[in-house]
Amino acid sequence: MVRDDLYITVPSFFRCPISLDVMKSPVSLCTGVTYDRSSIQRWLDNGNNTCPATMQVLHSKEFVPNRTLQRLIQIWSDSVSNSKTDSTESTPSLEQVQDLIKELQSKTKDSNSNKHISESLSKIVTFARESEENSKFLAKMDGFIVTLLQFLGNAGDGACKNIDFLEQVVVVLELVLSKNEDHHQLTNSMLKSDRGCLASLLHVLQQGRTDSRIASVRILETVANDAESELLIAEKDGLLSEMLKLITPENDPALIEAGLTCLIRISITKRVKSKLVHLGTIKTLAKLLSDSSSSVTVTEKALKLLETMSSCKEGRWEICENRASVEAIVQRVLKVSSAATEHAVTILWSVCFLFRDERAQEAVARANGLTKILLLMQSNCSPSVRQMSADLLKIFRVNSKSCLSSYHTKTTHIMPF
Repeated sequence: MVRDDLYITVPSFFRCPISLDVMKSPVSLCTGVTYDRSSIQRWLDNGNNTCPATMQVLHSKEFVPNRTLQRLIQIWSDSVSNSKTDSTESTPSLEQVQDLIKELQSKTKDSNSNKHISESLSKIVTFARESEENSKFLAKMDGFIVTLLQFLGNAGDGACKNIDFLEQVVVVLELVLSKNEDHHQLTNSMLKSDRGCLASLLHVLQQGRTDSRIASVRILETVANDAESELLIAEKDGLLSEMLKLITPENDPALIEAGLTCLIRISITKRVKSKLVHLGTIKTLAKLLSDSSSSVTVTEKALKLLETMSSCKEGRWEICENRASVEAIVQRVLKVSSAATEHAVTILWSVCFLFRDERAQEAVARANGLTKILLLMQSNCSPSVRQMSADLLKIFRVNSKSCLSSYHTKTTHIMPF
C-alpha cells in the first residue's frame, strides 16, 4: 500500500499472507490458501515445497488464478479511489447540472477546452450515479444526448485523441442511453450519419480502462437494433477484432460478459456470423469454455454465441475442424445451468445429427459425450433437450459397437453396463 492509504482499513483477506500487502494477482495453491503470485512464486523458486500458511507439503506446485478475489479487490480499490474524490466533490444540484449542460452545448466544436469539458462531465457522472431518477432526468433533458454524440463524433473525426476525455464522454453516454427509449433515433445519429462515433468507441476499446470499455460495448449493443446497424458495426475496420480481445479468459469477468452480450446482439445476419468465424471466434470461445474459472453467466453466453455460429456453414465447419471446440462444448453439457445445457446440446445436435459431420461425432465420443447424453436423458431436462438427446443417441447407436447399440431411446431407465 502507498503511504496515502495507511489510514484506510484493508480487509484482511485482501492481503497476501507472505508480503502482507494487498494482492495484485491472487492465486490459490492446492491447499486452498491464496497468495499474491509474485510472493508465492519467490517462495517456490527458493526450493520450498510447503504451503507457507499451513506448512502442508504440496503435492502440486501449480496455482490457479483467484479471479473472484481479484475482482473484489478491484471493486474495493475503485471504491477507495471514488471515496477520495467524493470527499472533496459533492453531488451537483439539478440547477447546477442544467447550467453545466448548457455550457457543454456551447462548446461542442471547441476542441481546445477538453479539460474543462471533462471536469463538467465528471460532475455530471457523479450526479447520474446518485440515483436512477437522476439518470432519467439527464436522458430526457433536451439536446443532452445529441451534445454527447457531437463530442464523440468530433473526436472520432480526428479533432481529439485524448483518451481521458473520450472515456468521460463514453461513461456519461452509457449512463443516459440505458434510460432513453428512442433507440432508433440514436442508431441514426451514431451509425447512419457522417459522425465518427464508431472511431471514438474503437479508440476507447483499444486504450481505455475496464469501466469505459464496458460502457463502449454497451453503447454498441444499444444501437445495434436492426440488420443494417449490425452490419455497420461489424464492418468498421478493427472493431470486431477489438471486441474479440475482450472475451479472453484473462480479462475482467464483467468485461468478458459485456463483450459476449454485444457480440450475440450483432451476430444475427449471416454476413456478420461469417466475419466472426473468419476472425477466429470459435477458438476464442473454446478457450473461454475450457477455463474452469468462467462464471455461469459467461459460460451461458459463450455457448449462446457458439450456437449462433453453428447456424452458418462456416461456423459448423470450424467447430467440427477444431476438436478442442467440440470437447469444450461436451464439458459444459452438465453441471452448469439449464440454459447452458440447452445451448450445448443444440450445438451438438446441429453438427452431429442435423448435418451428420463425422469429425464432430468422433470428437463427442472421445470426450465421453455419450455418457453425458445418457445421463441427460434421465434428468429433468426440457422436452426439446430430451428430443435432441434422443436424436443424438440414434446416431451413436448406429455407429457404436458397444452395448449402446441395443439401447432404446424411448426407455426411461439406463441398463447397467
